[in-house]
Amino acid sequence: MSRLKELYKKEISSSLKDKFQYENVNMLPKIEKVVVNCCNKECLTNSKMVDSIVADLSKITGQKPVISRAKKSIAGFKLREGQALGANVTLRGEVMYEFLDRLINITLPRVRDFRGISPKSFDGRGNYTLGLKEQIIFPEIEYDKIDKVRGLNIVITTTATTNEEGFELLKQFGMPFANNTKRG
Repeated sequence: MSRLKELYKKEISSSLKDKFQYENVNMLPKIEKVVVNCCNKECLTNSKMVDSIVADLSKITGQKPVISRAKKSIAGFKLREGQALGANVTLRGEVMYEFLDRLINITLPRVRDFRGISPKSFDGRGNYTLGLKEQIIFPEIEYDKIDKVRGLNIVITTTATTNEEGFELLKQFGMPFANNTKRG
């Protein structure tokens, strides 16, 4: 069992139950899934870009990514229906907890001038979105072998019903939120 899952079962669940006065264990917020997404407009002109995005995401997550394709043709963007735009990976279960553990304890502290992540990126239902400017902060990516620095979106979906519950859940997992701002 992963370290974060064990932490949730032993400490976080009882702490959340006390703080929010839940009567039932099933009311406790949990992390359902983590989606790692990378789309790039250069995929329109360079088909090799999708292959390198897929390779990077599979190294970072340890799972095979799904290629994201355009749903409609848009002439103004020179986009055709079915054209590959990037890739995404949905993580659940043990793999999700392992990825979150690496993200919180290894990857985020490697960001230069890191002062914490914004607590304002909640969607109103307790889900959190994190944008990273470069994939090279992950230790799995070898700096010498990348062709281009790309950004990633990481969406953490929870069963929490409010931002406050989601914030508290992620904070208990050790998510390094910046202290000087209020969550929105």
